[in-house]
Amino acid sequence: MFSKETYIRRRAELKKLVKSGIIILFGNNESPANFPNNGYYPFRQDSTFLYYFGLQRDGLVGVIDIDNDQETLVGNDIDIEDIVWYGDVDSVADMAAQVGVAHTAPMKAMRTLCNDALIKKRTIHFLPPYRYDIKLMVFDLLGIHPNQQKDAASMELIRAVVKMRSTKEQQEIDELERAAVIGYKMHTTAMRLTRPGVTEKYVGGQVDGIANSYGAMVSFPTIFSQHGEIMHGNPSMAPLESGRLVLCDAGAETINNYCSDNTRTYPVSGTFTQRQLDIYSIVEAAHDHALEVAKPGVKYADVHFSVCRLIFDRLKELGLAKGDTDAAVREGAHAMFLPHGLGHMMGMDVHDMENLDQVNVGFDEETRPNLEQFGTNCLRMGRRLQEGFVVTDEPGIYFIPALIDEWRATGHCKDFLNFDTLDTYKDFGGIRIEDDLLITATGARFIGKERIPYHPKDVEAFMAGNK
Repeated sequence: MFSKETYIRRRAELKKLVKSGIIILFGNNESPANFPNNGYYPFRQDSTFLYYFGLQRDGLVGVIDIDNDQETLVGNDIDIEDIVWYGDVDSVADMAAQVGVAHTAPMKAMRTLCNDALIKKRTIHFLPPYRYDIKLMVFDLLGIHPNQQKDAASMELIRAVVKMRSTKEQQEIDELERAAVIGYKMHTTAMRLTRPGVTEKYVGGQVDGIANSYGAMVSFPTIFSQHGEIMHGNPSMAPLESGRLVLCDAGAETINNYCSDNTRTYPVSGTFTQRQLDIYSIVEAAHDHALEVAKPGVKYADVHFSVCRLIFDRLKELGLAKGDTDAAVREGAHAMFLPHGLGHMMGMDVHDMENLDQVNVGFDEETRPNLEQFGTNCLRMGRRLQEGFVVTDEPGIYFIPALIDEWRATGHCKDFLNFDTLDTYKDFGGIRIEDDLLITATGARFIGKERIPYHPKDVEAFMAGNK
């Protein structure tokens, strides 16, 4: 938790941006696994509630009455039964005082508060719910069916939250740096453990343990797989095989729920083959190119397509691609190799604020998403960069057998792709290199003082020293 003044200042700014009405920010509830008291899933507070109220307890709602300049923390004090099992906690009034909120109310007061606002036809601002229990609460309190809640959510509130959370304060940057320290431990642990015969599941489990022991939790389910061509390849029981590449995409959340997100790809044997190095060096160059061109005022969509052109040019040198590069990228031929966007916003959520709809977070009235073209439709961040933004830089090259077969069969982008050569790479897998970029006043820098090895010589040296 940050200082009380931080949350007072943030709520004051939110009121100025939204201007009128009542803002309701729902905190999260516990998520049991298979019976009510089995808290297998660790509690994770809603990020926007955390941003404005900073409190980690379940079963809370923050109410901001802009017109009457009144803030209320709504929630029930826990009873003796809960204290016996889980220990004593601060009262709702004590928690409210910690974040500068003057008023509290029990949860049953929510119905009266909402009914009164509805009768008076006051504007009630809420964010699109993403958990079913909160959708049911919105239905119960406001009479809006869950299927209609996304459309009924307040665009004024969404825009205000995106505006505020997009630009990171120094204390948030400091927290992201702490997450990067944990991320470094996670990835270097994976590299140390990687060797033929060890299972993907074992390494992935050790990586998760680092996140749990140094922070709050992983920032997303760890990806550790020899099938790097699968974007979200969860660790399997397959043993690691010499001669193959393994891709590790993992991140941590600090105790204050700020995230890291990094990806590394390396040879199971510890040494790249020339064929692997040919592809890896292209991804390495694309990763470093994004750092060079990203700066305030530049559209991240332009950085993305600059990276796509670099990748396509280099793949032409290997005989995998052909034709005019600009035309190929316009037609989407690059998506054969890079079927996702260059990156996304990051902060308290690893895909920051994605629950508010990516079109509201990564785009704006000037920069609109292209939802029609394969690959480009997965670009999550396109708008102009500003100082204080944090975005991921994660180019990749993937050889997806089913995609190669489909495009060959349909003739899609046949003027730009050499399918006979592509067929020989069906057993290659995929490569991604990812780091987190902080946009500075004059350019960009990577978050994290220690770089997880990614230059080929550094990777091989690190792995050789840990066998």
